Amino acid sequence: MRILAQLVICIMLAGTAAGVARAETPDLPPFGGNLFQGNFAAGSGAALQPGDRILVRIWGGGLTQENVLAVSPEGTLDVPGAGKATVAGLPRGDAEQIRQAIASRLNVAGVQGAEVYVRPLDAQSITVFVTGFVSRPGSYAGSPSDNILAFLDKAGGIDPGKGSYRSIGVKRGGKDIAEADLYPFILSGQIPALRFMDGDTIIVGEKQPSVSASGEVRNAASFEFGSSRPTGALLMSLADPGARATHASVSGWRQGRPFRQYLPLSEFSRLQLAGGDQVVFTADSRAGTIMVEAQGAILGASRFPMPNGARLREVLSFISVDPERADLDGIHIKRASTARQQKRSIVDALNRLEHDAYTATSSSNDEAQIRAREAEMLSSFIQRAKEVEPEGIVVVGGGGGPADIALEDGDVIVIPEKSDVVLISGEVLMPQAVVWSRKASLDDYIERAGGFGNRADKNNILAVRTNGEVVPKPKSILPGDQILVLPRVDAKNMQALKEVSQILYQIAVAAKVILAL
Repeated sequence: MRILAQLVICIMLAGTAAGVARAETPDLPPFGGNLFQGNFAAGSGAALQPGDRILVRIWGGGLTQENVLAVSPEGTLDVPGAGKATVAGLPRGDAEQIRQAIASRLNVAGVQGAEVYVRPLDAQSITVFVTGFVSRPGSYAGSPSDNILAFLDKAGGIDPGKGSYRSIGVKRGGKDIAEADLYPFILSGQIPALRFMDGDTIIVGEKQPSVSASGEVRNAASFEFGSSRPTGALLMSLADPGARATHASVSGWRQGRPFRQYLPLSEFSRLQLAGGDQVVFTADSRAGTIMVEAQGAILGASRFPMPNGARLREVLSFISVDPERADLDGIHIKRASTARQQKRSIVDALNRLEHDAYTATSSSNDEAQIRAREAEMLSSFIQRAKEVEPEGIVVVGGGGGPADIALEDGDVIVIPEKSDVVLISGEVLMPQAVVWSRKASLDDYIERAGGFGNRADKNNILAVRTNGEVVPKPKSILPGDQILVLPRVDAKNMQALKEVSQILYQIAVAAKVILAL
């Protein structure tokens, strides 16, 4: 079971692209993914379209002319001497209805007795091949004035998972004649100006490197940027963050390592993005977001913005480590609130010790002198002890891996490096680090540090594990352990023996510091 648990944690922390979870960011559709629903195909080939050409001859009534007129984007024909005749929606091949529309315009303009002849030049059908990353590659009938959207729609639209909305080529006779980008149409209605001929081929390229945007945005989607590296400002111009958005959380990869930043929009606008980045825009009131840090044998990012209530394993899924170097059994948390509690506990004990020292009564002059020397000694000890800063270690390790506890703002997740040494400190003659040996006992390590010092309390020895766990009088020593030998408190002239011993133990556990009187 222990090996299985380690393997699970290794998978969570390995730092490969496949092994890092991204559960908080759902798969997003490509920008423009709702374009192709059959509407462009239904409107093609039936009615006159902008760009359709019509031969118009007029004679009589003071006019004699022959022109090839094109349908304007507004759906009109600009007839010289008469003005704009509306033809929008008229059947492309119905010459009579088109003629009547022009004749009506001539009458409005005061041209009487004129004869009109029209012949649509684009009523003939053509065949265009559509291939590449589309849903249904094939050949499709249309007219020369059908736009590229109509032919793509007939082919089922662009494959949302593989196709590009920005790299669409058109070939004629084996030569490239045009390159289409659909983003201008999506954003402002600009359709690529292109007239097709029979036998043309539309080729949809492969999806380009993309950046996704979600959260407080009007356009939650995956945006293509090709080989260029866009800035946050460019992404915002496409995603259109809402008025409530104040910050952006960016996660991705840089040089094979996880990358994550949390920035106000003013700083995010200058950030260089990379393909595969996932950006979540948030309305950050700081009440709903915590910042968690990682230290130790980690790769890549070390600071992670997370929602309130985030748990340890969720953050671990973002941390990349080298499993060969990282001591996965040694994961622990340094927590500011725990450090403050440890500090208060030590200070309270010191205050009680100080009060007792200065209010102790004496039955004789000799005893009064002893109590005065004791108070002076304790005063120096208390001052030094009050300067000790606890680490606030929260032990999360166990037989089945780290406990999935809720995190607090400012938590530091420590993943120590594997160590083959044991550190011996405190009341020994030569505090040092020695190589760990499976056969060595606690006494062996003490001996390698020169043995006990004169002030050592041989019955008060602690082993601090790499995961922060403190083991009194350890029966076995593990790689990376720190052995702390506490000092002996001389009971001969010390009334506050119990209080001092307790404080020494608290300091050793909270800060791994050995103080002596």
